[in-house]
Amino acid sequence: MSRRKLTPYLFLVPGCTILGAFIFYPMLRAIWLSLTDYNMIQDAEFIGFDNYAKLFQDDLFWKTLLNTVIYLVGVVPALVIIPIFLAVLVNQKLKGIGFFRSAFFIPVVTSLVVAGIAWDWVYKENGLLNYALQLAGIITEPIGWLTSTSTALFAVMVVTIWKGLGYYMIIYLAGLQSISESLYEAADIDGANWWQKVTRITIPMLMPFVLLVSIMSSINAMKVFEEIYVMTGGGPLHSSETLVFLIYNEAFGNLDMGYASAAGVILFLLTLILSFINLKFVGNKGNLS
Repeated sequence: MSRRKLTPYLFLVPGCTILGAFIFYPMLRAIWLSLTDYNMIQDAEFIGFDNYAKLFQDDLFWKTLLNTVIYLVGVVPALVIIPIFLAVLVNQKLKGIGFFRSAFFIPVVTSLVVAGIAWDWVYKENGLLNYALQLAGIITEPIGWLTSTSTALFAVMVVTIWKGLGYYMIIYLAGLQSISESLYEAADIDGANWWQKVTRITIPMLMPFVLLVSIMSSINAMKVFEEIYVMTGGGPLHSSETLVFLIYNEAFGNLDMGYASAAGVILFLLTLILSFINLKFVGNKGNLS
C-alpha cells in the first residue's frame, strides 16, 4: 500500500485506540463478567446465564426497570418539546437577549451537588414549594416530596428537566440559525400567525435536531444516576431507584460484579433498542443527511 493510501488510516489510529481502550474493551469485559460469579476479591467463576436468570426473577430489578421507564416517559417529552419554544423565545433580535440565553443555560453548568441541595430546600416539608402551595390554598398539609413513595421519583424528574432545558435549548438554537428568514417572510405575506409559523416552518425544519435531542435525552434518562444519588439515594423503599442505581448498589455495595454486569448488559440492550426506535419514528421525519 502506498504512503498516500496509508495516511488516512494512520489518522484513524489514535481515535480507534481510544475507542477500543475505553469503550469496546470495557463493553466486552462487562459481557464476559455477566456470565461469571465475580466479587472483585476471588477469581471470576464462569456460571453461564445464571445471573440473567436470577435477574429476571428479582422483584427489585423489575421495580427499578419500571421506575426507569416512568422516568423516561416523564422526562424525554419535556426535554424534546419545551426547549424548542425556549429556543424560539431567545432567538428574537431584542436588546439584552444574551442575558436570557445565559440565564436559561445556568442550570446546565451548575454543580449537581449544589442543585441537589437547593432543590432539597425547595422540597422540604417546610420548604418553598409547600409554602407556596399552602399560600395558594392548593394543599392544607405539607407534602414530603422526597420522602413519599408516591412523589419522590417525580420530584427528581423535575430537577432533571430543569437542569437539561438550557442544554437542549442551545442545540435547537443552533438549528434555528440555519433556517432561512425568507421562509418566515413568505409566511408573513400569506398572513400566517406566530403559532402557524412555529408549527409549519420552525418545527419541520428542526426535525433533524429533534432526532438528535430525542436520542440524547433518552440515553441520559436511561442512565440517570447523579440526581437520585444526591437527592433520594434511591428511596424511600426503592421508589426512586432506577436501573443504573441498582447496578451501582450491586457492584459497589454488594460487590457482585457479575450480577451488576448482567443488569448493565440489559440496560445497554434497552438503550440500543430505544435509539433504533427514535431513528425509526423521528428519523423518518427529519433526515440528518
